[in-house]
Amino acid sequence: MSKKFWLETYGCQMNTAESESLSHELGKRGWNRALSPEDADLVLLNTCSVRQTAENRIWGRLGYFKHLKESRDFTLGVTGCMAERLKHAIRDAVPEVDMVIGNFNKDKLPSYLDEHEKSAWKDDLLDYSEYTFEEIHTSKSDFKALVPIMHGCNNFCSYCIVPYVRGKEVSRSPESILRELYDLEKKGVREVTFLGQNVNSYRYTTNQNKTISFTELLRIILSEIEGIEWFRFISSHPKDVPEDLIEMISREERICSHIHLAVQHGSNSVLKRMNRNYTREDFIHLVDNMKDKIPDLSLTTDLLIGFPGETRADLEKTKDLLKYIQFSDAFTYYYNPREGTRAFTFTNEISDKEKHARLAEIIDLQRNISSELKQHRIGKTEKILVESVSRKNKQELLGRTARNEMVVFPAGSENIGTFMKVKLLSLHGNTFRGSALL
Repeated sequence: MSKKFWLETYGCQMNTAESESLSHELGKRGWNRALSPEDADLVLLNTCSVRQTAENRIWGRLGYFKHLKESRDFTLGVTGCMAERLKHAIRDAVPEVDMVIGNFNKDKLPSYLDEHEKSAWKDDLLDYSEYTFEEIHTSKSDFKALVPIMHGCNNFCSYCIVPYVRGKEVSRSPESILRELYDLEKKGVREVTFLGQNVNSYRYTTNQNKTISFTELLRIILSEIEGIEWFRFISSHPKDVPEDLIEMISREERICSHIHLAVQHGSNSVLKRMNRNYTREDFIHLVDNMKDKIPDLSLTTDLLIGFPGETRADLEKTKDLLKYIQFSDAFTYYYNPREGTRAFTFTNEISDKEKHARLAEIIDLQRNISSELKQHRIGKTEKILVESVSRKNKQELLGRTARNEMVVFPAGSENIGTFMKVKLLSLHGNTFRGSALL
């Protein structure tokens, strides 16, 4: 009988892509997906460490699987950022965990499993090694795909654990990226999202000592890959948006007009303590230039509220920035101390109650901005990629515009995975309701 695995993924889209790659490799070795963890021979948790809430969820799941091991035998593994950060602490707290594999050995996990089954593998708490990109990051047929092109971060923002658990920036070779895109093109994929902790800081040096930038990589891809119609990328750091990239997005219809650009805060004093390496004025100048040159640009961001030492005046500066920039949407969160980061030692910590109150003010403001911007778009006709049947109404389909806006409209499920023209008729929450144009 074939072996069965259950893989749970927490956190970012990079983890999602890496989990798909692991699933693909396990499938090649004869493993099948289990219908539930209770039916699996292998349970694997691909973990996140960005916030304590993510780790708390994973500790809870490990407690469940520890209990499950009392009644049945299976292999329990932990990989990803929490595994990289805590390593021995996981095994000490939950001895029932059989494997702890960090980010830099994630690609070797399937072969480790073979060794583990043969009782030949003695030390599964492996040390740091250079990150290796997999060749394939999707394990099933689909019309959308995630493709990692770089890994790691050199920025060391004072609040962020990512450089410590993902390591220094490493860029994937253009040849490897193109091989994966050729494969996706043959499978009929319509949209690809390029991934990286700082995706447009991509830099690859060839054997001829030529450096290929992110913009040059996009030029190569657009000239070589014709069958994939839309390209997106996340996430971007404001310091890594050069003029030639802005110009390329402005003229290339296949690069979607949605950019996620994390500002994090609107106060220069807070940005400095965060070690973001730009000012409020730098960010405004960049965005003004992008809006001038990219037609119909949709801009989203991240906002970190309640950083140590943040004053009411700092918060008001962030509100003023939101009103000026007019982000389409924002991912907002309050400061969560991460042991090992520089900010973990900062004083002037803000109470959780005050963090929640300040965050609520920001959420309320951004919700109003987003709604007003979307109201102005009612009546427009948009090209969308149809993604699925609507969960609320099986007679409707759900799709996204190039601006990453969600649209539901009446149509048959045979249209899933295709592009359609839809007129935006009304707005319900964050989702447009539309009518397909035949």
